Amino acid sequence: MKPRKSEEPLPGRAAALILVLCVSGLTAETARYSVPEEAGRGSFVANIAKDLGLTGEELLARQARVVPEGEKQYLQLNQHTGDLVVREQMDREELCGQSEPCLVRFEVLLESPLQSFRAEVRLTDINDHAPVFLNKEIVLKIPESAIPGTRFLLESAHDPDVGNNSLQHYSISSNEYFRVYTQRRSGGGRYAELVLDRALDREQQAEVAFIITAVDGGNPPRSGTALIRVIVLDLNDNIPVFTQSLYKVSVMENSSEDTIVVVVSASDLDAGTNGEIVYSIFQNSEENLQTFKINPETGQIHLKKPLDYEEKKTYEIDVQATDGGGLSTHCKVEVQVKDVNDNAPEVIITSLTSTLSEAAPPNTVVALFNVRDRDSGDNGRTTCELTGEQPFRITLLAAAAYALVTSETLDREQVEEYNVTVRARDEGSPALSASKTLFVRLLDVNDNAPTFTQAIYTMVISENEPAGRSLGHLSATDPDAGENAHVRYSLVPPPPGTLAAASFVSVDAESGTVRSLRPLDYEKVRALEVTVRAADGGSPPLSAQAVLRIVVRDENDNAPVLLHPGPDSSAAGELVPRWAPSGYLVAKVVAVDADAGQNAWLSYELAKATEPGLFRVGLHSGEVRTARAVTERDAARQRLIVLVRDRGQPSRSATATLAVALVDEFSDAFHQLGHDPASRQQPQIAEEEMLTTYLIASLCCVSSLFLLSVLVLTANTLCKARVRAELPPPSPSCYADGDFASNGVGSTGTLSPAYRYEMCLTSGSGRSEFRFLRPILPSLHSNAEAGLDKDEELLRHSQPPCDREAQARSTVTPPF
Repeated sequence: MKPRKSEEPLPGRAAALILVLCVSGLTAETARYSVPEEAGRGSFVANIAKDLGLTGEELLARQARVVPEGEKQYLQLNQHTGDLVVREQMDREELCGQSEPCLVRFEVLLESPLQSFRAEVRLTDINDHAPVFLNKEIVLKIPESAIPGTRFLLESAHDPDVGNNSLQHYSISSNEYFRVYTQRRSGGGRYAELVLDRALDREQQAEVAFIITAVDGGNPPRSGTALIRVIVLDLNDNIPVFTQSLYKVSVMENSSEDTIVVVVSASDLDAGTNGEIVYSIFQNSEENLQTFKINPETGQIHLKKPLDYEEKKTYEIDVQATDGGGLSTHCKVEVQVKDVNDNAPEVIITSLTSTLSEAAPPNTVVALFNVRDRDSGDNGRTTCELTGEQPFRITLLAAAAYALVTSETLDREQVEEYNVTVRARDEGSPALSASKTLFVRLLDVNDNAPTFTQAIYTMVISENEPAGRSLGHLSATDPDAGENAHVRYSLVPPPPGTLAAASFVSVDAESGTVRSLRPLDYEKVRALEVTVRAADGGSPPLSAQAVLRIVVRDENDNAPVLLHPGPDSSAAGELVPRWAPSGYLVAKVVAVDADAGQNAWLSYELAKATEPGLFRVGLHSGEVRTARAVTERDAARQRLIVLVRDRGQPSRSATATLAVALVDEFSDAFHQLGHDPASRQQPQIAEEEMLTTYLIASLCCVSSLFLLSVLVLTANTLCKARVRAELPPPSPSCYADGDFASNGVGSTGTLSPAYRYEMCLTSGSGRSEFRFLRPILPSLHSNAEAGLDKDEELLRHSQPPCDREAQARSTVTPPF
């Protein structure tokens, strides 16, 4: 287990190292902070809210969060205060090894609107590791013939810390023969060389031992030690010599195992075993021993495992050549690893809005992602694209940082979800690519009103159907989803003053079933028309309207109604003369039916008659006519029952009763109608008595009117005579023969001064007619009478209206 340095106060160490860079928007620069490694959980790093210019409330409202670049979350954001703190301890050596600087990258994401701010925290090294020698005992074999000043390469100590905390120098304990020098490698590492100060003498001292110490530059410094044993060898005149002191080679990173990296060569002038050379890799790095191996006889260096340019770009190997006498020499091999396009780009999603409103405007951010390629140069240069035709596009925010945004308006009803594939491709040869598929589902917005399947629904109900019967169904569809597609039906209230259809039918709000609320009467309501509404459950709701037409189907629920003869009279009396020929119109039965269609088509037929062969009834007209000429043998009183029937199913009917009297003269009508020796039924007698009463009353009224007319005429005559007596004699000049002609009335005119007519009318007689008598014409050539007429005209204009009316009535006299 590696030693750790005790923690020191963190704020004091971090305050001087924090670099704050103000960021704003999606294309902000990278904010840089620093924190010592091994900082405890909850250690303060920076105040993000202050750097972004936001308050803690804004961070909380916008749901600020930290998205790491890798899989592990080392940092945490307090949304209330805006403080960025350590969530988990970070070991710089574990995360970055010897690489410097060691950066932990992350993004701060804000929502409403979606924004991304890039930041990085640099882990500063603390001196938590001491230098360590791989071998606690180092054995050197040096011939006694080695001259002072000869240098011997020592095994290096390893310190994983960097900077001043790494290994800085070596020292050895006091001895008579050696001192140590610290050398610096090209990569920055340090190694030790042992220098011989005085000649060795195997006979005096066969072995020299001392301690070597490796010290780092931390505060306080840490150190590691190892024991060096120098074995003095007997005389060996020549040491091996390499053909090159430094070998530089390049190896492709995709080289396979056992690939020859380089062949080193050394020679020794000695003969025999002292001239035999053995090659070995000097143990200056555990990593070198794990990566390379050398053939001890040929000097060929092979790969023990494949190289990875992204892990390490340069290796420095110390190779030792030792002869049979124990003398050795060293050379360096620098291995440069060449990059090969062996890493495909990586698409790292930092933020994804998996659900997106279909009302989102163009350029709405859907996802934020980074593209990373561990290769270098063209092999690590990447481009991004989308596959397929979709309403999205990629926007470059910063180096290797992208945003996936909408490119046009969205419509969930056309496409409900998208699988957006982001493809990243590098510029290597051959090019490598990687893809990441993002699932985006659109959230519904109530942007579609329900639609009825029909603009007009026509439903039929039979009249008198019981309440609650289903008439049909309304159907409306809404392409939205969820509550936005939940359609409810209702009736639209009618305008004031119109028929309230809601009292007759109802609509089920959920199913759209139309039901009757009460029986309907076709004769009162033949059709209903109401507006129905389908509204969805969105907010605000959208609706559509359609027309619901209820047609009432007629049922034969009304019997024919008689208009003539009236329904109140038990039998209608008709008079038929004995001389009536065949086809003589006796009466007409008039009936109506409140139903419609064939339920109201009426037919007439003679159901019963005293003499069935005497009369016939028109099938459709209802006219009762004689079927033959009336004879003396026919009974004077006939009784007819006419059946009126509709054509409904089942049919309904009514009957009309006609009493027909056959008379010689119309003066016998009342007598015939009043006495029927063939009838003995009590209801008939009552009818005849009622008819007699009506006839007597009518006769009294006529007589009264006649007497009143005689009195009025007498009074008028007397009044006229008195006026004539009071007038002066007429002037002859006023009554010339041409006066009538000048007034347009003469002997050749169309009108005469006065007419007298006799007018006789007998009610109910088959021979009823007007009888005109010849007019009684006075002499129009008498000047006296003409003058008299003029005087009467003047007199009428001078008299009161009552006198004029009496005089006008005197011009027509009834006959006696």
